[in-house]
Parts: sequence; structure tokens; C-alpha cells
Amino acid sequence: MIIASNFKTNHTRKSTATFIDEVNSFLEKENISNDVYVFPTATSLDEFNTVSNLTVGAQNAYATAKGSFTGEIGTEQLDEFGIKTILIGHSERRHILGESQEEITKKFNFYKELGYTIVYCIGEPLEVKEQGIEQTLEYIYEQFVGIDTNYENLILAYEPVWAIGTGVTATNDDIKAVHSAIKQKISKPLLYGGSVKVANVREICSIDGVDGALIGTASWIVEDFKQIIENTKDL
Repeated sequence: MIIASNFKTNHTRKSTATFIDEVNSFLEKENISNDVYVFPTATSLDEFNTVSNLTVGAQNAYATAKGSFTGEIGTEQLDEFGIKTILIGHSERRHILGESQEEITKKFNFYKELGYTIVYCIGEPLEVKEQGIEQTLEYIYEQFVGIDTNYENLILAYEPVWAIGTGVTATNDDIKAVHSAIKQKISKPLLYGGSVKVANVREICSIDGVDGALIGTASWIVEDFKQIIENTKDL
């Protein structure tokens, strides 16, 4: 079971350090063995002293070591803190920031060559979902164009765009249908994301084909995130 927190544009350097320290102590004290990931803002990355199953990753980085890419970071900045995990393909980067599949593929291949653990995000907008499961899967599979789905350090995260931060969660049947279809094609850990919270995380993570959760809003308060970890520790 994998539980991941995406801070998006939230928390400060100071509050991130406190958050990670609290989560680390909780995992140690409760002897929890599930894998936990935290993706802070770029300005909050640091060299954190954590247990082996708590990993800090980057929400984004450019496909470069260093260079003239204003506003971006590359591996020179990530290497300083020993960061070897990255989120790629999140819908907010696709839909709000306009990252194309071509750009995403370039980034994926760059970080794949360096051996990074990649959490690769996929998902459909509401207008596609409303057309039915066949169209939904067709849309999702297009997001695998150029992506090596056999890459050994790959984790997938299915996040229906219409369920991210909206309070609307996909039904269990929705989640099961998409997850089982993807799992038939790609045998990699597959997380669900989209309005996952303390109250529903155990039920969602118990669905066949769900290997964990990528959580936004509900993970930003450390007590809630610890409860989410607690609620799924034996799955």
C-alpha cells in the first residue's frame, strides 16, 4: 500500500519540515511498513532524515541538469537534497499549465534514464467521463503514448480530473472499472486520487486494483494525513 501527499502550492519551508518530522515520528512509533511519499513545493525541498519507507519527492522539474529555464529546477537542484522521486503528468500541469503529451514524454524519459521513481498521473475530464467507459479508457491510454510502462521504477496514479479538489469522488464502481482495465494492460502499482479523505480512504484502498492513494487537500493537515496512514496500515 502506498500513501502519497501532494502539497501542490501549499505549506512553507518551515511548516513542511515540521510536517515531515511529525509523519516520520509517527511511522517510526507505530511501526508502519506501508510506503509513504510527500511531494512538497520546490522551495521546501531539503535533506530530510527519514525512515526508509518515507520518501520526499519533487512535484515537478524540467528535463535538464541545469540551464536557462526561468522558474524551473533541474537535477542539480534535486541532487543537492538527494531527491530521486518525481511526479509527472499531473492534470493541473496538463490542463492549467498546458504541458503537452510530448513535453511530458520528454520529461518522463529524461528522469527514467536517471533511474528516478516516477509517479505518473493519468485521468479524464468530466466531458470524457460522461461519454462512458470506452471513451474514458481511450482518453487515458492516449496519455501513455511515448511512456515506457515497463519501467521498473514506475508508479501510476489515476486521478479523474473532475474529482480533484471538487469534493466529488468517483464511485467505487467507477474506480474499479478503470483500475481493473489499466491493470490488465500494465502491471504496476496503481494509486487512486480525487477527493480522497480520512472518511473514505480505507474503502477506496480496499477496492480491487487500488494499490494506494495520491492525496491533495485532505493530506495538508498533518493529523489528517497521519489518520489516513493509520486507516490503511493493514491493507
